[in-house]
Amino acid sequence: MRFFLIKILALLLFSFGALHASPSEAAKGSTHKEETYQTKPLGEMITGFLASTGLNALINPDPNEKNAHGEDMSDFNKSWGRVIMVLITFLLFYLAIKKGYEPLILLPIAFGGLLANIPVAAIAGEHGFLGVIYNMGLANELFPIIIFMGVGAMTDFGPLLSNPKTALLGGAAQFGIFGTLVGAVALSQMGFVDFTLQQASAISIIGGADGPTSIFIATKLAPELLGAIAVASYSYMAMVPIIQPPIMKALTTDAERRIKMTTLRHVSRLEKLIFPIMVLVLAILVLPAATPLIGAFMFGNFLKESGVVERLNDTLQNALINIVTIFLGLGVGSKLASDQFLVPDTMFIMVLGVIAFSAGTAAGVIMAKIMNLFPGHKINPLIGSAGVSAVPMAARVSNKVGMEYDRTNMLLMHAMGPNVAGVIGSAVAAGVLISLFQ
Repeated sequence: MRFFLIKILALLLFSFGALHASPSEAAKGSTHKEETYQTKPLGEMITGFLASTGLNALINPDPNEKNAHGEDMSDFNKSWGRVIMVLITFLLFYLAIKKGYEPLILLPIAFGGLLANIPVAAIAGEHGFLGVIYNMGLANELFPIIIFMGVGAMTDFGPLLSNPKTALLGGAAQFGIFGTLVGAVALSQMGFVDFTLQQASAISIIGGADGPTSIFIATKLAPELLGAIAVASYSYMAMVPIIQPPIMKALTTDAERRIKMTTLRHVSRLEKLIFPIMVLVLAILVLPAATPLIGAFMFGNFLKESGVVERLNDTLQNALINIVTIFLGLGVGSKLASDQFLVPDTMFIMVLGVIAFSAGTAAGVIMAKIMNLFPGHKINPLIGSAGVSAVPMAARVSNKVGMEYDRTNMLLMHAMGPNVAGVIGSAVAAGVLISLFQ
């Protein structure tokens, strides 16, 4: 009974305090909110709704609208520019779905580009979800590095270790990168474009046909060109079966295409374990700027070759790389806004990109022909084209072209040597450019 009376007394005291509390104190403990919305006539409500639609934003651009970076936009980029970019994203959808050109990355990039060009919503802005994705993993180069981990886990260095001289083909293919750098600078000197050394460096890496590396260096040296560089890089990676064969055939004779290479020697597990550590140590000593990419690549490969962490290896090869690919594509797509993509520089980037890629392919083939001038086992020059970093598509193209002339000539495993060497070579080239121009 005493406990019951104490509870009643406490309740009365609390009620008395609440009645005498100040308005500000009462407001703090209340969920009540003053109504701020002012009722409007039905006609005015309909008019306001129509004014907020995307169609109205395209027809009557808001003069105060800013882009994702808070900068002014032209009326063209607010209206017809967005329409053109939507059509470009539809073209990318077609290439990815109908033609099968790198659909795993082109589809997310294209859809991100579609979302980035939606008016009013500001999806690619700092607080839009595309902007959050970009800042989360592209602005700090995290996504390309994780992609390299996954690629490393899927890579077998056996073909390269069994025939080490094929690494020269992967190195030669990087000529396209540095040749295009010189070309971009020359065009700037002649007044055709206005690329800085940093922008020219980021563009030239397209010649390596390595999407993650292109994104990595563009994010560091020329983030304003990221969308165009990424689309060009992945587009040319996807078009390897179209671009490379004519170059390969033009630079080789019928007899050279029929060269059969010797059987690869067996590579021990110990060699495969030592190789990634050795490459990483060399990178640390000689080119630290390249170690983010090379380190991630070798880490993924070392997990695979260790044979004791299959769960981690499986995650890298499948779940993790798939998740990051989605975010990477959407983040890159956020840079396909009309005001960033529909500029004259984009056309020069596409042209310089195909020149770089073609030059890299040709350099690999020519290097193989030069190597055949020296004593030793002959190399089929067709595998030189696999020196670009498009793994494993470039190696498959080398094999396919070789089999067109001799159905029994299997070049796939031989071509994988320069192919994986090209991945390392493009990462090294990126490190050199970052060291020189960052």
